[in-house]
Amino acid sequence: MPRYFTHEEANALLIEIHPVVEEIMRIHEVVVRRQPEAWPAIARAAGNGGSRAASQIVPEFERLRELVHQVQDQGVIVKDMGIGLLDFPSLKDGREVYLCWKYGEDQIDFWHDVDAGFMGRQPL
Repeated sequence: MPRYFTHEEANALLIEIHPVVEEIMRIHEVVVRRQPEAWPAIARAAGNGGSRAASQIVPEFERLRELVHQVQDQGVIVKDMGIGLLDFPSLKDGREVYLCWKYGEDQIDFWHDVDAGFMGRQPL
């Protein structure tokens, strides 16, 4: 069963995880930027036991995985690592919705239906 956040609980947790989201975004950008050089090296490494380019990006993947799990373990859904988009499960009128936050916003001011996504955001 998911954890459901009140608006106040979600905003309080947001203060804690904000620096984690910043690091997720930074590492994500590094991984994406290095992707063209890394994927061929990773493919070759699978066949011959290793490559320098692949071994250099593995720590970033591991740290990214660790940070995303740190956020998810709090009950928060990481929707987009590139823009820092998070959803906090909540209840509205007895149904599950998401309180929605995007990096750069001061606090959580929007919600959307579970199947609506970011484009369906509505002000609280």
